[in-house]
Amino acid sequence: MTATPDVLAPATLGPVRLRNRTVKAATFEGRTPEGQVTDALVDYHLEVARGGIGMTTVAYLAVAPEGRTHREQVVVGPATEAGLARLADAVHDAGAAVAGQVGHAGPVANGRSNGVRAIAASRMPSPLSMQLVAAATEADLTRVTGAYVATARTLVRAGFDCLELHMAHSYLISSFLAPGLNRRTDRWGGSLTNRARLARQVARAVREEVGDAVAVTAKLSLSDGFRGGVTLDEAVEVAQMLEADGAVDALQLSGGSSLMNPMYLFRGDVPHRELAAAMGGVAGWGMRTPVGRSFLRSYPFEEAYFRDKALRVRAAVDLPLMLLGGINRLATMEQAMADGFEYVALARAVLREPGLVDRLARERAAGRSSEGACIHCNRCMPTIYDGTRCPVREDVPLPQI
Repeated sequence: MTATPDVLAPATLGPVRLRNRTVKAATFEGRTPEGQVTDALVDYHLEVARGGIGMTTVAYLAVAPEGRTHREQVVVGPATEAGLARLADAVHDAGAAVAGQVGHAGPVANGRSNGVRAIAASRMPSPLSMQLVAAATEADLTRVTGAYVATARTLVRAGFDCLELHMAHSYLISSFLAPGLNRRTDRWGGSLTNRARLARQVARAVREEVGDAVAVTAKLSLSDGFRGGVTLDEAVEVAQMLEADGAVDALQLSGGSSLMNPMYLFRGDVPHRELAAAMGGVAGWGMRTPVGRSFLRSYPFEEAYFRDKALRVRAAVDLPLMLLGGINRLATMEQAMADGFEYVALARAVLREPGLVDRLARERAAGRSSEGACIHCNRCMPTIYDGTRCPVREDVPLPQI
């Protein structure tokens, strides 16, 4: 029998050596107002790297201009490569590895903000831009696949250790996977094999480009949380397809839809009032209406809330897996290792407490039980518009040891 790994001990992810098995999950940082790497973005990731995380993930690096959710996001290319290299160097100097979340927002893109019409698996109205999202053509899909490859090439040059391919949350690839968003009758729609074609094509193309120079992972939804979304049974099959292709080193298991049901990912308190105030204008007014309030459904928080679904994938594939979903205690991380997961992904926990991993290690060495300070109030959600942060941090002191 294989011994249960220590979550705080060194490990490997594909060709990358990590100082431990913790990963900061991608959460939009709100620190690129001109679509460029800023000192604030570097400092954001440096704080987590100095706090002991094994690998930090730079969120929402778009492969094309129409692939941004809003114009403030970074499009990877010659104009942004130097800044990305500066960020990677800083994280490495702090002892952590760095991943880039590589994605195309598809129907989650705000075409009006971007100044470029959004594309998706099928034509649909956009609640974000009040425009029609166009159905991607064959030429679009060829172009986008090539853009993923070019982005991968740039990030390797910039010194990134890992590329996370975004296949979740109703982004472009995820919109193809979901039958309710993909009504196509060509080779990209219908059966799950057809709906998964873009995910597999992109993963294989990226792997062919980078070889074993970096790790390649994919973020995959266990369930989209809406009728017509990806189901758990389908997620298991897609995971098996990706494993069979041999193009990814690990899967990060997530859930929910940024377009249809975002709280399925977050769980816990719903900050309706704060979101409405942060969004302002017509969007903020809409959030105050019954329809707007119903968009953010309420799900009770429980730690490791994706664990049961993720265990279904664990039983079906041998591919290394990252468990995500409100993980806040060392005991939960250790249980994930015992369950057969290779890594744990943390988001709100390290937003609240960037030095959490180091504190957990110190407390374990002192024989104390360890728990993060995040209370999952989700008041961090509205802050993405002016710099993602934990408002509670400003009022409540962090635990000390």
